[in-house]
Amino acid sequence: MQEQHRRFYSHHLGQDIDMLVFGTWGYPVVIFPTSGGHTNEARDFKLIEAARPLVEAGRVKLFCIDSIDAHSWYAKHLEPRIRVQNHVFYDQFLSEELVPMLQRECHVDKIGVAGCSFGGFHALNFAFRHPNQVAHLFTMGAAFDIRQFVDGYHDDNVYYNNPPEYLPGAQSEHFQWMNIILGTAEHDFCKESNFQMARILSEKGIHYTLDVKPFGDHDWPVWREMFPQYLSTIG
Repeated sequence: MQEQHRRFYSHHLGQDIDMLVFGTWGYPVVIFPTSGGHTNEARDFKLIEAARPLVEAGRVKLFCIDSIDAHSWYAKHLEPRIRVQNHVFYDQFLSEELVPMLQRECHVDKIGVAGCSFGGFHALNFAFRHPNQVAHLFTMGAAFDIRQFVDGYHDDNVYYNNPPEYLPGAQSEHFQWMNIILGTAEHDFCKESNFQMARILSEKGIHYTLDVKPFGDHDWPVWREMFPQYLSTIG
């Protein structure tokens, strides 16, 4: 399985960003890291290894992108207004720089996004903010309400990056074409967050799959089982 490290400059972030790429061809899937994780996390915790057969068969090409959580949601040294604004810059980087690059490289109109734990928040939030760019959404052990990270502060940027708030009123024909899988486990402390998100999607008439594993908790062994199963749903 080919592995490639890329570093490139983001104009929206004003800094270099790192990414690990696995595979030579296939449908592009961006993997977001968990809280405090980096580009090598999915590889080091064997999530990529779990998907090796699909990568080597050319079904998918995996792009492990870095986050800037240390400068946004987890930046307790910054005012909440600045934290969420920094995330907006990250969202612009994804939508206006990263995704167009992957569209050109892989010759697709839309991409897939995935993530475990806090990476699942990133994946779902990006997918529903930019449904015209995402065809497949896979979350594993995620929670989706971001308000705990802004100390009671609220503005439009918080609202439009907090899926339980903005999704009930969001409209897009692309929602109906998205392959959505919400993965959790019986003893995952984020399980209720997935039930809540499932209720929101049901009320909007958006098709999704809620996958509750009858074993395990909020940890990598469960996510390693989920990931290749979810990737295999990409046609």
